Amino acid sequence: MRSWWKNVWPPLVAVIFFLLVWQLLTSLFHIEQWILPAPSDIAREAAAASGGLWEHVWATLKLTVFGFAIGTAIGLVIALILHLIPFLKQALYPLLILSQNIPTIALAPLLMIWFGFGLLPKLIVITLVCFFPVAVAALGGLKQTDPVMMNYMRMIGAGKGQIFAKLELPHALPSIFSGIKIAATYSVMGAIIAEWLGADKGIGYYMMLQKSGYRTDRMFVAIMIIVVLSLLMFGLIALLEKWFVRWKPKQG
Repeated sequence: MRSWWKNVWPPLVAVIFFLLVWQLLTSLFHIEQWILPAPSDIAREAAAASGGLWEHVWATLKLTVFGFAIGTAIGLVIALILHLIPFLKQALYPLLILSQNIPTIALAPLLMIWFGFGLLPKLIVITLVCFFPVAVAALGGLKQTDPVMMNYMRMIGAGKGQIFAKLELPHALPSIFSGIKIAATYSVMGAIIAEWLGADKGIGYYMMLQKSGYRTDRMFVAIMIIVVLSLLMFGLIALLEKWFVRWKPKQG
């Protein structure tokens, strides 16, 4: 408990200090609410609109979880295939990197044209955002397997499957979870971008409505929800990492 609190209180104090400075500056300089609302105005609006927001939050959360799961699975499969077939890795790894040079916001309209305005193009957008950090992190972790242990297992007659299951995969788990944590935070933003381009509910859709009405306070409410969802996704993966990677040494 003390260790958990030791890690939490420094960023918590920093956030509280930032909010206090924000509140003070908006009051001191009499900044109009439609330009930059104070934290108290945002909190008041969040409480007033909480009933109507749940439907949008739930829609975004479902889209995020589905897209994140698909993107993570595809990233792990790609990493496994490229690791087991070195020739494919040499041929396809540069293309894997180039796939991230296309802005998602530019590709998403094409997906809407090709696949319509249903669920599929939205899941593709989130998958494209999530699979890359998982694949790259998994490939890096599998590549860093201890060569001494690798030679030892070969000497005692271990097959490729045994080496992968008992040495390479466990050794790569910390790197894999690092990529998954990055993908978890990206997945929320991927869902928001997908909703911007075509949806009838969700936080992204809610933001577009409030932007049209110049409701800056409600825009900040949506941003707060996005931050909370990203932190929840990250925290869940961090808990899973502690469960699966119990042998990992503690960081000082």
